[in-house]
Amino acid sequence: MEQRFTEQSLIGDIVTKLPKAADLLKAHRIDFCCGGQRPLKEAIEERGLDGEELLHQLNALYNEAQHKPTRNWNEAPFDELVDHIMRTHHRYLNEELPQLSPYVTKVLRVHGMHHPHLSRVHKLFHELKMELEQHLIKEETGAFPLILQFADNPSPENREAVERAIRELVDEHDAAGDLIKEIRDITNDFTPPEDACGTYRLVYNRLAALEEDLFTHIHLENNILFPRVLAAVKI
Repeated sequence: MEQRFTEQSLIGDIVTKLPKAADLLKAHRIDFCCGGQRPLKEAIEERGLDGEELLHQLNALYNEAQHKPTRNWNEAPFDELVDHIMRTHHRYLNEELPQLSPYVTKVLRVHGMHHPHLSRVHKLFHELKMELEQHLIKEETGAFPLILQFADNPSPENREAVERAIRELVDEHDAAGDLIKEIRDITNDFTPPEDACGTYRLVYNRLAALEEDLFTHIHLENNILFPRVLAAVKI
């Protein structure tokens, strides 16, 4: 079996080359979006994992994937990648955040007295909701058009503006990632209590799905779109 990945492989590069690795890394609570620019070895040591077994699983997935080609976003045109991010991940957030909000509030109202951590979940979710809604607007109306314009017509002035915009977006990604990670921590990995009602379970399931989509979303920008734009266009 080809050993495509090692402990020195960058986490973000692993998911870029093997998108299916995201599920395996997520199962081990390894951050592949905001923490994508560090070697796998650091995450293995931090989580106390069996590095040899994890690498075996990653390389087995890679070899399996060679027979099942998928869209390689590391080679797609910039406008296609941006369009995919907006149609897939922006659309999901624009629909899911306002729909999930009343359920989070309902669970707090009904169960908050006996499950005080739900007050923190409610606060964190709505902070995340506000930050993401503003973030999507910034990307769609400012950063993405600027990035695409720079890719087509590079100039020193445009590059400075793009680098500044990317830094701001990455900082906001880090903040959103920290919020969803805290929600995961205080919900015991989105595990509802045994006596939880249907709405309680629904909220936890949808928060877990939100985290999964958000991590993939951030990965596509932090580890693929932004580095590719800055590397492809040099002034």
